[in-house]
Amino acid sequence: MATPVTQPQPVLDKPLLHYGRRTLERTAPGAAAAEYRILDISPLTPHIGAEIAGVDLTQPLDAAVVTELRQALLEWKVIFFRDQHGVTPEHHLALAGVWGSPEPNPFFPAAATAGVSRLAKDAMAVGNENIWHSDHSFMAAPALGSVLRAVEVPPAGGDTMWADMGAAYDNLSPELKDRIEGLTAVHDWVPSWGSTMTDEQIAGFRESLPPVEHPVVVRHPRSGRKVLYVNEPFTTRIVGLGDEENRELLDELVLQSRVPEYQVRFRWQPDSIAIWDNIAVQHYAINDYYPQRRVMERIAIAGVPLS
Repeated sequence: MATPVTQPQPVLDKPLLHYGRRTLERTAPGAAAAEYRILDISPLTPHIGAEIAGVDLTQPLDAAVVTELRQALLEWKVIFFRDQHGVTPEHHLALAGVWGSPEPNPFFPAAATAGVSRLAKDAMAVGNENIWHSDHSFMAAPALGSVLRAVEVPPAGGDTMWADMGAAYDNLSPELKDRIEGLTAVHDWVPSWGSTMTDEQIAGFRESLPPVEHPVVVRHPRSGRKVLYVNEPFTTRIVGLGDEENRELLDELVLQSRVPEYQVRFRWQPDSIAIWDNIAVQHYAINDYYPQRRVMERIAIAGVPLS
């Protein structure tokens, strides 16, 4: 007969993530409510993600449309367009130019059109963006945003999700907010992008892309809102903490993006476009369509150093 286990078992004194009511604010505290006279805004959740109608992205964008697009992205963090047929790389670049200059990913293949990266996934090239992340956080001035266009999508699957990292910060406990205030973290591409490289290839990129530090809590450069700025593939450690404390704290912080209340999910169709604020959100490309084909075109928008 088996002997009962009498050793004391570990006990969690609280859940890893709290449950019940969450604070879900669409804008920074004190921000004035936006008015839209041109764009038709259809929210996908109360605080993150909205589909926009009333604008043809193949036509020149006048000043009034540009103003409303900028406000919509600041308010909703990620905005979506359907049925944007006939969008060329030039249209794509002009749309990204509403927010800034294109910034190529140093690890993507050279694009046929400068700044436009083509991401084709199928049975031979498996998608590996299925992890919560913020684009280019391993750079000294991370990308401000991204504009992604669906060229070819599978019959089912291949959705993308975004998580509001302002909401993630808002819902941290007061004790945890105090603990991380003023801390910085190291961001590095080697554990992720470098995992498929030789030592020589890593050395070749390392000179121009050394590890960088960003605040754990960033003030958004345009809204001023505090956002949690650590992500699983690129944030390697928090400066000044020992290994055990680093692991424990980083695990708790990166877990925040997985809360469904902070998220929006988008079902792609051909000629759909998503634009997201890369400082305010993280995103996750769901890889449930293998070995079917999924082709996207992306432009990242150059950013500024974070504080």
